[in-house]
Amino acid sequence: MTEILVCIDDTDNLESKGTGHLAEILRHDIETIYGGKTTRITRHQLFVSDEIPYTSHNSTMCFKGEIESCFIDEMILYAGELLEKLSAEGSDPGLCVAVADRINEKERLIRFGCDATCKVLNKESAFKLAADAGIHLSEHGGTGGGVIGALAGVGLRLAGNNGRFKGWIDVKDSDRIITVEKLLRDYDIDEIRDVSGEKIGPGDSISLEERIKTVLLDGRCVLPVKKNRTESSGWVNLSKDEIRKY
Repeated sequence: MTEILVCIDDTDNLESKGTGHLAEILRHDIETIYGGKTTRITRHQLFVSDEIPYTSHNSTMCFKGEIESCFIDEMILYAGELLEKLSAEGSDPGLCVAVADRINEKERLIRFGCDATCKVLNKESAFKLAADAGIHLSEHGGTGGGVIGALAGVGLRLAGNNGRFKGWIDVKDSDRIITVEKLLRDYDIDEIRDVSGEKIGPGDSISLEERIKTVLLDGRCVLPVKKNRTESSGWVNLSKDEIRKY
């Protein structure tokens, strides 16, 4: 099996389902049609500017996967056709697919992703970098401006320290106060860290409030927590507003 990174951007409009929904469809199809395996999707926030057309938040969606190398070209063709079929009217879809062990210019790719979070970039530079890096990059409707975010998302996922995982972690009511050890054992989370980045020990307890959101840090699925001001546990997960900084 060959590791790939897949990212799509700008497939929606204000009335349609978001790009994350289409990314989930593509994940599912890679697994069912091509026998691949995929990981959870990460959402990466890009630069918000009047110079950049976007639907609501200017975020891009990326996931990793594994697929037999003989299916990669066919899968890329299928993904492009899927974007053209399902992307919303008025959108500017872009697709990026990178084979992990064939990426050239990794540092440039990561820098492009980081730049996309704080400045305006253009399609020409995206296509030039994709060609130099040996990465597939294609536009599938409208202006094709989504190629910028698609390439940036791959760079940010590759860097491993930007983005939130799509969706929420559903926990049982009985697990609302839980030890780190049990939380890591029973749920799809790799690590628990406090807001300074320190790992929390397995015996510590955490109060899980509201909905549970994880983030991408050092390439791992991490639940950020803060000191709990009540006596129910030592730690509590961050609120919806607090998690937005990741």
